[in-house]
Amino acid sequence: MRKLIDQISMQQSRIVDLEVKGLQRRMDKIQTPVAAVVIMACNRADYLERTIKSILKYQNAVASKYPLFVSQDGSDPQVREKALSYDQLTHMQHLDSKPVQTERPGELIAYYKIARHYKWALDKLFHEYKFSRVIILEDDMEIAPDFFDYFEAAAALMEKDKTIMAVSSWNDNGQKQFVHDPEILYRSDFFPGLGWMLTKSTWNELSPKWPKAYWDDWLRLQENHKGRQFIRPEVCRTYNFGEHGSSLGQFFRQYLEPIKLNDVQVDWKSKDLSYLMEDEYIKHFAEILKNAKPINGADAVLKASNVQGDVRVHYKDQPDFERIARQFGVFQEWKDGVPRTAYKGVVVFRYPPPRRVFLVGPKSFELLGIKSV
Repeated sequence: MRKLIDQISMQQSRIVDLEVKGLQRRMDKIQTPVAAVVIMACNRADYLERTIKSILKYQNAVASKYPLFVSQDGSDPQVREKALSYDQLTHMQHLDSKPVQTERPGELIAYYKIARHYKWALDKLFHEYKFSRVIILEDDMEIAPDFFDYFEAAAALMEKDKTIMAVSSWNDNGQKQFVHDPEILYRSDFFPGLGWMLTKSTWNELSPKWPKAYWDDWLRLQENHKGRQFIRPEVCRTYNFGEHGSSLGQFFRQYLEPIKLNDVQVDWKSKDLSYLMEDEYIKHFAEILKNAKPINGADAVLKASNVQGDVRVHYKDQPDFERIARQFGVFQEWKDGVPRTAYKGVVVFRYPPPRRVFLVGPKSFELLGIKSV
């Protein structure tokens, strides 16, 4: 009897050992995810469905590399039901009953709730689920066909260059009339947001001091980005269709509705992106800028239209920049001394495509190491 028990025990041990080894082999075949993808949602079930469908269209083929989550803020039953109706994603629910105290009268409570939700969701994904990178989307976005390949290529770049704080799929001046080449990427001193990826090490730095509200503008402050930069495309990899939301449709018709969503399948795996490394990029960008023809005086738009090739227009200060930007129709906004999309004070866009226009700041040549040309 004892011998029989010993034999059975040995057989069971071998079976368990084989199962463990088989499981390990299967685990070895599973790729380490490039990044978790999280859709930040609240109370727009119809928008959420449109966003999920857009993502699944391209995510199904790369699901093991990009696990999909919906993070719901609040208890809207339709949003919860919609998220739970998809087997391809994980639903997380943020229930926060703590009252909101705004810091200034007249502020929207929504911006405080959004900041709380972001911190909760990113803490959960980085610390509980232990992802090394997270791509943040909102529940009013559609993505481009090469969205995931773009972020995979960008992730490799981030590993090599720690001066890249985040990678965005968005260009604030990405309207149809200002873009041309879907393969061109830029460095920027201005955080674009609207579909962006950050690493766990960066989140570990930001999480303890995360703001109570207006988290995106907070990220644009020098004290938080500390001179690090952001990668952005010329042609957007996300399209924001959210006319109705916490910003109450602000700027939607002028800036968001005309955005060009990339519709070309760029083969990012074959692209050499080393020109975006900090040491290379400053030389690369300076060379392009030097070759642009200078335009002086008033009527910059008319003059730019009559010149062959790239042009550059110098501005003296913020009011001067706003005047010139208004003429072309690009974003005039600054945050903490940096115009939207700018690199070393230079804002670049196409006008008309494919000609590039560079709006050049008073210190841009000095920052780029360019002697007067």
